[in-house]
Amino acid sequence: MVNNGPVGSKLDVVFVGDGYTAAQQEDFHADVRAKWAKMTAVEPYASYTGLFNVWAVDAVSHDSGVSGDPTKDVVRDTALNSAFFCEGTERLLCVDTDKVESYAAKAPAADLVVELSNSTKYGGAGYNDISSQVGYDGIATASSDNDRSDQIAVHETGHSLGKLADEYAYGESGTYSGPEPAQANLSTLSADQMTAQRQKWYRWMGQESPDGGAVGAFEGGGYYEHGLNRPTDNSIMRSLGRQFNLPGREAMIAGFYRYASVLSSPVPTDRAVPRGARIRVALPASARVRWYVDGRERKAARGRHMVVPRALGVPADGRPHTVTARAIDRTGAVRDPAVRKLLSRSLTWRVATY
Repeated sequence: MVNNGPVGSKLDVVFVGDGYTAAQQEDFHADVRAKWAKMTAVEPYASYTGLFNVWAVDAVSHDSGVSGDPTKDVVRDTALNSAFFCEGTERLLCVDTDKVESYAAKAPAADLVVELSNSTKYGGAGYNDISSQVGYDGIATASSDNDRSDQIAVHETGHSLGKLADEYAYGESGTYSGPEPAQANLSTLSADQMTAQRQKWYRWMGQESPDGGAVGAFEGGGYYEHGLNRPTDNSIMRSLGRQFNLPGREAMIAGFYRYASVLSSPVPTDRAVPRGARIRVALPASARVRWYVDGRERKAARGRHMVVPRALGVPADGRPHTVTARAIDRTGAVRDPAVRKLLSRSLTWRVATY
């Protein structure tokens, strides 16, 4: 559906449909395009669309639609057994994860899977602790034609890609008394404690956040009303229709770069390229590329997405020479040095000079 480069250097998102009959597969493809367009309108997806490949795997269902739509007693025969009213909760849209795995395996190198149910009903779910032989980072489920389902899908990928916790609390859920959570967007610490101890989101403290207001420590999150703090009052990990807060945005970018590379090229690096060949690279808008011949930078070529070795100054002397591209993403949305290490890459080509 979207091809931005080799699967080894991109984050490959695989959509699998449920409740689509053989005659409805083109409807599924159209739903994938529409869903992905809405998902990538949300930051940081919007700034990093070039890091993704998108695949659609056809799953043919006997019946159109899914179980639990519109009411609990409705049962349909579908390829993935997706159904609302999972665990007694109407909006919880569950799926047979083993069947999803069997279909997702048909796409190359799936990194993230979105199951799209043929329905207008509101609902979704996230499977973030599954064991996948394919190696993808969780499954998000969403209905195809609900006007809020794209937000559900983004929220659920906040769990799977960003490893973020829910920032909402259930009524009368009590006080958390456990250890410091592993997730980047929850803490038992106050704002002052985080700053003093240089913990969690202290680098963002006091900064204006895209979801509104300044980053601080707001009580409630991880399903508890008390004992846990979240970075902002109301991000997408708390309410649909919102943006990721600053710590959440940083965590999502880290998730993108666990699979995708800041620099990619359709030109293979495992064989020599002619002096007159065009070497093209792709990188996010927040990154810049520099070019080197035999380790020495060609400053005039900074920022170019296409170069020709001959024009860079590679001589036709019959000797071995190399051209290297180096890119660093200097986005202001990442402040953690450990994450910044993921934001650089080099590619080197041998040049045939005879």
